[in-house]
Amino acid sequence: MHGNGLRGAVLAGGLTCLALLGGAAAGGDAGLAAACGIVAGLGWIIYFSAERIVLSALRARPVGEVERPELYRIVRELCTDARLPVPRLFVSPAMQPNALTVGTTARSAAVCCTEGLLRALSPEELRGVLGHELAHVSRRDILVSSASAGLAAVITSAASVGWLLRGRGGDTRDPGLVEELLLLVFGPLAALVIQLAVPSSREYRADTTGALLAGDPLALASALRKIDSGAAMLPLAPSGPLASVGHLMIAHPFPCDGLSRLFITHPPTGERVRRLEALAGYPR
Repeated sequence: MHGNGLRGAVLAGGLTCLALLGGAAAGGDAGLAAACGIVAGLGWIIYFSAERIVLSALRARPVGEVERPELYRIVRELCTDARLPVPRLFVSPAMQPNALTVGTTARSAAVCCTEGLLRALSPEELRGVLGHELAHVSRRDILVSSASAGLAAVITSAASVGWLLRGRGGDTRDPGLVEELLLLVFGPLAALVIQLAVPSSREYRADTTGALLAGDPLALASALRKIDSGAAMLPLAPSGPLASVGHLMIAHPFPCDGLSRLFITHPPTGERVRRLEALAGYPR
């Protein structure tokens, strides 16, 4: 937990220093003042708008207990065991099975499940996935990962110009040529920010903590297999703000080739499954 916070603080401090030095070199005192204003403005946007950016990228909507009683029941039980406040719950219409958690504190956390996830998993598997997501909350991973998603979204927002040029009628899994070209410019920078902020080891730790919280490591292992298979069959395109949210999901949501490879932060699913099976005492 402390390692994640230290990593994020070092990254934020380094980027701030680079921005201030660049402003001073470009415009002296005036440039330094302008850089200070830009850094302060970006910090405000990232801290207070990261959640909205992430949920909007997935077209997620809030759901109530009347609409999703089983989902709320599982989350309430897990939060009671973990001594966490019940997060707000969202559902994305995406048919790819996946889930993520965004927020700055345990009290502001929001858990989002895709429609594909809710359809594909059994109640036991869903419990394991939600345990994994709540583990990120209890381990205080979400502040750094959410802030890095906000910063990456600001960087990749230029690629949204291509989305605006081709209109809203396009398929979200088929980015236009202009958007692809812009992503070639801004995508690597956004991916570097995410890679520096989010170590792959955090998924191993969340798997372990979440499996113990849910009480069934094999159910989470089974869920990861289904999610990995579904993500391969229905990959999302890393276009615009959506490119900045992949590291928040329980499994890599993009194709594993081309520009999308830059955004891979998850460890191999096979190794995650092996560790979960070992945790359950499964003989190898």
